[in-house]
Amino acid sequence: MPRGLDHIVHAVRNLDASADLYGRLGFTVGARNRHPWGTHNHIVQFPGCFIELLTLAEPDKLGSDGFSTLFGAYNRDFLQRGEGLSVLILESRDAHADESEFREAGILTAPAMRFEREGKRPDGASVKVAFSLTFANDEASPDIRFARCQQHYPENFWNPAFQRHANGVTGIIGVVVVAEQPKHHAHFFERFAGGPVIASDGGFAIKTPRGTIDMLMPAAFTRRFGVKAPDVSPGPRLAALRFATDNMSALEAMPEQAGIAGVFAGNPTVVGSGDAMGAVLIFEAAAREAR
Repeated sequence: MPRGLDHIVHAVRNLDASADLYGRLGFTVGARNRHPWGTHNHIVQFPGCFIELLTLAEPDKLGSDGFSTLFGAYNRDFLQRGEGLSVLILESRDAHADESEFREAGILTAPAMRFEREGKRPDGASVKVAFSLTFANDEASPDIRFARCQQHYPENFWNPAFQRHANGVTGIIGVVVVAEQPKHHAHFFERFAGGPVIASDGGFAIKTPRGTIDMLMPAAFTRRFGVKAPDVSPGPRLAALRFATDNMSALEAMPEQAGIAGVFAGNPTVVGSGDAMGAVLIFEAAAREAR
């Protein structure tokens, strides 16, 4: 059964600037959080899915544990090469079942790992949030880290108030990966996402219960979204996020109001990677079905 999108990491060098950028684009951005292995983040929430704006703020805290090596050090190395979308994480109902599934498929990176921290409700009350991550490895995709995430106290994490955004975005339609030869990666993606690949113009798609994963060749990406594709000579890149919005008219002026460039062609509105810290942000009408 296909696994829906859980969250996507947007790795940035200046976390405050990234929070400011998303705020100017009309998103509700959560408070800064800190991890014991040195990464800091801000969360941008949608129903059932979120963006994790992330940087390695305290590199001296990196250790030899799994989160330090597979998450902290990976994003450190990613940022040395450039900013952008670094980690694709799908939902999980049972991290140990994912571990067995990945091991059987030959893509398991490490045993499932659990992390807990204290969170705060809007009224200031303390709550516990906890996640278990199971990482999968695609050696042909060194610039993307893959994982599934089981949330142990979802009622303490999700908050409808944080999911309302001034730009009218109601959720994430999907993510877009760019690769020179998508067919060479279909086998891994099928096993990682738990669903079949569907051929599309210039690549393939996997439809999940929460968002579509598209993989496109560079020319197909540019043709579809009107902006330059990332350099994929070292391997595939997690290039773009597709948002659903119920206020397209407001988005026509949004890039200019945010002080950045944008491309508007009726639908979608696109903010290129040069203005969005290595990521392409695509805003589409909520009624439009994901392709």
